[in-house]
Amino acid sequence: MSNSIQLDRRAFLRGLGGVSLALPVLDAMGAEVTELSPRRFCAIYTANGMSLPKAEHKIDEWSWFPTAESNGEFVFGKSTEPLAPFRKHLSFIGGLHHPSGPKADPHTCSDMWLTGAPLHNPKPGTYNTVGLDQIIAQHTKQFCRQPSLVLSIDAGTGFLSRTGTISYSLEGRPIPAENSPRRIFDRLFKGDRGSLAEEHARLQHRIKLVDAVAQSAKDLDASLGKSDRERMDQYLTSLNEVESRLIASEKWIDIPLKKQDYSHLNLEASNEGEPADFYRTMFDLITLAFDADITRSVAFMLNREDGMGISDTFPIKMGLAKTHHNLSHATDKEGQLNFAKYDKFLAEQVAYFLGRLNHYKDRDGSVLDNSIVLFGSGASTTHTPRNLPTLVAGGANLGLKHNKYFRNGEQRMSNMYLSILRSLNVQVESFADSTGTLTSPVFTRS
Repeated sequence: MSNSIQLDRRAFLRGLGGVSLALPVLDAMGAEVTELSPRRFCAIYTANGMSLPKAEHKIDEWSWFPTAESNGEFVFGKSTEPLAPFRKHLSFIGGLHHPSGPKADPHTCSDMWLTGAPLHNPKPGTYNTVGLDQIIAQHTKQFCRQPSLVLSIDAGTGFLSRTGTISYSLEGRPIPAENSPRRIFDRLFKGDRGSLAEEHARLQHRIKLVDAVAQSAKDLDASLGKSDRERMDQYLTSLNEVESRLIASEKWIDIPLKKQDYSHLNLEASNEGEPADFYRTMFDLITLAFDADITRSVAFMLNREDGMGISDTFPIKMGLAKTHHNLSHATDKEGQLNFAKYDKFLAEQVAYFLGRLNHYKDRDGSVLDNSIVLFGSGASTTHTPRNLPTLVAGGANLGLKHNKYFRNGEQRMSNMYLSILRSLNVQVESFADSTGTLTSPVFTRS
């Protein structure tokens, strides 16, 4: 039998009645498919910085960045101890910053965390530039059902410097985030709603409807004032995001989803209930989306800046007396200790996520081995735009070497982002204001 044929990775067989079944991975699909598992990226953001206690309080063991070493390895602080089981899968990187950070309102740190902007000259008519997650999505969208997944605690876009999203489009506009587990599940996994022909027709109708609404919005935009045009720009960005998802859905509609177990999901979890239940349900959904190769780019905003949004009250739900934003400004020993205890809560949720990613398997290792997880904040303490708290996890099959706390003076965050892109095989010359890749033993393929 000839081996000269080349099959598309999404190849499937049609049977009687229009039923289709996806083919298994075959050598005829080429080395790109048979030798490489999906390369994925997930950015997780928390607002208000992390606890880095003052030396005079003598609670260094509660520092988010490691402050001690034993047998040549860093010692986890109490606020990051939940991550200790994943020592071999993660590294802390200190000294990172965005050069534009000190020039900006300190509350814009979530806006610019994945972008490096605002720059001196962003695109006319825009405030920001494209985010790392969307650059990755542009290079991976051909392989998966959804270009990207944008999530947050409060959903939507929020407003300038108090955004409800950390994801920015190619045009530098905020991409609306989703926060309902039920809606996210339905969008990603729900199928079997009728025949394929009916589903195609339904999607075509929705795409035409979005096109019509977008055109009407553009016509209206021309007659509006400056502030209204800004609101309409956000609305049009939202419509574009919806349309791109619909087009992607139509492309994949007749290719069956991977069989998965959804029984552990709590789709009734909400940001008004138990915080850990909400966060873990969202992390479960991300994990399942990665495992089924529905998307390869995710951005998840755990908390918003400056006391905005419902999660500001989460520390109070935990019995810590003050809100998240208030704790971030604490200068006394008790306040800084309570701030660190909330950091520990967040570390527990991230540890849960890493555990789930490590549980699911690809052909050449775990999903975690083929994913880069970035966890951090856009400020260190009290809106300080330097030494940004940064943890990188996963990517063992992508050239990342872990079990390190690395700091080599001050380096640009955008240089690390360029290293992430190179590890994901996204071959670009630069990202934002990068001057090269990160000088670090963590990234070995930079």
